[in-house]
Amino acid sequence: MESIFEKLWRLSPAAFVLKGIIAALVANGLLLAFIFLRRTYRKQYFARRDARVYELRQRWDALISGDIPYEAWRRNPFDRRIVEGIALDAFEAAGPEQSARLLKFLRTSGLIEKRIFEARHLKGWRRMRSLVALGRTRAPEGIPALAEGLRDRDLETRLAALRGLGRMACPQAAEEILAWLGENGLTVPDLPLQGALVQCCAERPQLLLPYIKIAETHLREVLGRVLGEVATPSLGLDLLQFVGDDLDELRAAAARAMSQTHSAFAPEVLSELAADPVWFVRLRAIVSLGKLSDCRAIPTLLRGLTDSNRLVRWRAAEALVALKTELVPIFEKVVAARDRYGLHAYLTALENAGMRAQLEVELQANSRPIEDVKKRLQNVLETGTLPAEEPATAANLPSGVVELR
Repeated sequence: MESIFEKLWRLSPAAFVLKGIIAALVANGLLLAFIFLRRTYRKQYFARRDARVYELRQRWDALISGDIPYEAWRRNPFDRRIVEGIALDAFEAAGPEQSARLLKFLRTSGLIEKRIFEARHLKGWRRMRSLVALGRTRAPEGIPALAEGLRDRDLETRLAALRGLGRMACPQAAEEILAWLGENGLTVPDLPLQGALVQCCAERPQLLLPYIKIAETHLREVLGRVLGEVATPSLGLDLLQFVGDDLDELRAAAARAMSQTHSAFAPEVLSELAADPVWFVRLRAIVSLGKLSDCRAIPTLLRGLTDSNRLVRWRAAEALVALKTELVPIFEKVVAARDRYGLHAYLTALENAGMRAQLEVELQANSRPIEDVKKRLQNVLETGTLPAEEPATAANLPSGVVELR
C-alpha cells in the first residue's frame, strides 16, 4: 500500500511546492539553531571574560609593575587581549606620570613591538586594528609603522593610520603626514586630515609653510585652514606671503592666524583684509581685530558695521563692545554712520554683553556732546531707531561737533 508521501511525490506542481516548504522549514530550523548556539557561546564567552577582567583588575598594580611575570598572561591570547585593552583604555584618562608608567609596561612586555609587527605585515581589518591600537599607545617608535599604513590601498586603513599619527601629537608625526601628502596628494577626507595635522603641528607650525607653497589647490585650502588653527607669534612675517594670495581660503587663514602673532603690523594687515571682496575673509579679519583689542582697529570695525554680510556686522559689533574704551564716542560714530542694520547689531551686542546700562550712565555723565545731541543719542538708545536727518547749518553746529547724519 502506498504511503501518503509517495502519493504527494507524484503530484508534479504540488511536489515542487512541498519541496520548497520542506527546504524553508529546514533552513529556518538551522538558522534558529545557529542563532541559539551563537548566543549561548557569546553568553559564556562574556561571562568568562568578565570574570577574568575582574581577576586581572584585582592584581593590576602588580601586573604592570612586573611583580607578576609577563609569561603568566602573555602567552595566552585571551589574557593578552584583556590586558592590552585595559592598558589602552587607561591611557585615555591617565596623567603624565601614569601615562609614562603604562608606556613603560607596554614596552617591556613587548606589546608595542607586537603591534608594530602586525601593523607592518598583516592585511585588511587585522592591520587596521593593529594601527588603531598602536596609535592609542602614543609610542614614538610606532610612527614609522603608522606612516607605512598611510600608503595602504584601503581607505579605512589609511584613516586608521592617520588618526594614529594624530594621537602622537608630535612634529615627527607631522613630518610623516606631510611627506605622504607630498607623494600621493589628498587621498583621505578633509576633516580627519585637518584634525591630525592640527594636533601634530601645534609645536612647529613652520612645517606647513613649504608644503602650502607647492600643494595643489584643494590641498592648499586644507593646509591653510590648519595653519590658521596652529599659527603662533613665531611665524611673524611668514604669514604676509599669504595676505595677497589668489586662494580665498589662504587669505582667510592668514587673517585668522594674524590674531595669534600679536605683531605691530597685524592691525594694518587685518584692516586690508577686512576690505576683501570675499565675505568670509572679511569675517576672519574682523574676528582677528576683535581678538587684538587694539584701538587702532576702530575705524575698520566701524566700517564692518555697514558690511553687506550679517555675520561680519555682528562680529564687528562684538569687537567694538569688547574694546576697553569709552562707549559714548563709539556710539556717536555708530549713529553717525546711519546704517540701521549696523545700529541693531551694535545694540544687540551691548545687550548680550550686559553693557547697555553702562552706556546709559556714561551718556548721562558725559559733558562733551551738546544737550540736543545727547538727547538724540538717548532716544536712539531707547528706541533702537535712527533719528530723522536734519539739514546742517552753521547756527546749530558749534565748532568741534560732528554732525550726526
